[in-house]
Amino acid sequence: MEHGQLQQQRGDEVDAFRAGLFDGKTVLVSGGTSGIGLAIAQGFAQLGAMVIATGSSQAKLDALNADRTLSGIRFARLDVRNHDDIQRFVDELDTLDVLVNAAGVARPADEYRDDVFREVIDVNLTAAMRLSMAARVKLEKRQGAIVNVASMLSYIADVEVPAYCASKTGMLGLTRSLAHAFGIAGVRVNAIAPGYHRTAMTRALWEDPASANRIAARSALKRWGEADDLVGAVLFLSSKASAFITGATLPVDGGYVSGV
Repeated sequence: MEHGQLQQQRGDEVDAFRAGLFDGKTVLVSGGTSGIGLAIAQGFAQLGAMVIATGSSQAKLDALNADRTLSGIRFARLDVRNHDDIQRFVDELDTLDVLVNAAGVARPADEYRDDVFREVIDVNLTAAMRLSMAARVKLEKRQGAIVNVASMLSYIADVEVPAYCASKTGMLGLTRSLAHAFGIAGVRVNAIAPGYHRTAMTRALWEDPASANRIAARSALKRWGEADDLVGAVLFLSSKASAFITGATLPVDGGYVSGV
């Protein structure tokens, strides 16, 4: 789906919030160049935020920066595996109000290899800790918020991706711990737990009719999620509407985990 089409589709999940809700706010979205991260970045931009979305592919970053439908978002390269790069990147920001840790990878069938297991944990979990620690001072100055992207696999197993399951389960504990560590300075830390959403990462499943139908049937809403279905939850957890919510993980899975 083209970026312009995504922009046209986005409706109720952003329109439910008042225009300009994030005017004057700076938002950093790691893993913001595609799928869930890009949808979240667009949601903040539509409500007035100045958004920096990071990724690792320079070719993709150049294409996104040239896309006029993505106004309000600056796409920048960042290696979330590198502590020094992260610290320099955050230090260059004038202010920061919201950090969304959305960077993530999965390596189905390969995650039983030691090197691949460690790589997935590094990108999906350790990077969130690096970014959160680097951003802490700036977030404290603005009484800001962190939203981590966990997963339905924080709760259930997938034998193909043990490192992904471990990293996303770890994200729940990291969210709770950082909520208490940062809460004394007024910074809230929460997470969302997506289910099956139609993104590039899940393409093999939603393009296969048998798999797609099986997954939709278990969902309480009898459909797959779209990346846009996650936007409202992140906007809520980043706004004053959730001012007394921290250390929580909000499932956004259409009832999949609770299904049979």
